[in-house]
Amino acid sequence: MSDGNGAGALAGKQCVVMGIQNRWSIAYAIAEQMAQAGAKIAVTYVDERAGRDALALAEKYGGKGYTCNVESDEDLDRLAADLARDFGRVDSLVHSIGFAPAAELAGRFIDTSREGFRVAMSVSCYSLVAAARRIAPLMTEGGSIMTLTYLGADRAFPKYNVMGVAKAALESSVRYLAYDLGGQRVRVNAISAGPVKTAAARGIPGFADTYGAMLERAPLKDEFGAAQVASVAVFLASDAASAVTAETIFVDNGYHAMGI
Repeated sequence: MSDGNGAGALAGKQCVVMGIQNRWSIAYAIAEQMAQAGAKIAVTYVDERAGRDALALAEKYGGKGYTCNVESDEDLDRLAADLARDFGRVDSLVHSIGFAPAAELAGRFIDTSREGFRVAMSVSCYSLVAAARRIAPLMTEGGSIMTLTYLGADRAFPKYNVMGVAKAALESSVRYLAYDLGGQRVRVNAISAGPVKTAAARGIPGFADTYGAMLERAPLKDEFGAAQVASVAVFLASDAASAVTAETIFVDNGYHAMGI
């Protein structure tokens, strides 16, 4: 049994990473580090464009790739059936999916539209519940489910708006799923990642200011990016985290703890 990150930490495990957008995404870094730690990986992507990098990564490490739109129950059902056929057992599920219409991030939160709110909650929060319901039954030897969240769930960030509310609901969902699945020895956790320079993050108004504030105020001044987040995901998927569940783990150089 391995007891940490690095080569061999996930030897013999089969890990599913949902939500790869491109090679700069956090999900991509997580899938790559999991593969380097010995896991057999399966990756999902929403469309052909996102699939280019995802499929290349899966092929590099002998894994599999699947198209999955989490707004479609049919896609989620098909994903579960494909995983059962191709892998049989799943040991870890990573949910790295979040979306809100751009218009909802441009103005005030109070002006959020009903449809914008629905979309943000469905894609960013409910998709975790829907995926867990289908994939947890494949975790026949126990397992680990994790999702990606952000400090905007706890604090108001200008222009983050409905995404912050969706992330708060996501973190609450983690705790309820941890309770539901604990009897199956399935652990459920969230990683609250600091601002990472992904393509998706750059589309959030004010992201550059948020990133700059983290670099200035965080206790740790070391380089921060997707690789640091991925290392914690490998830990949560490993046997070293066998007693860790229902947690939100901050990976942001300590920025979340600062009052100024």
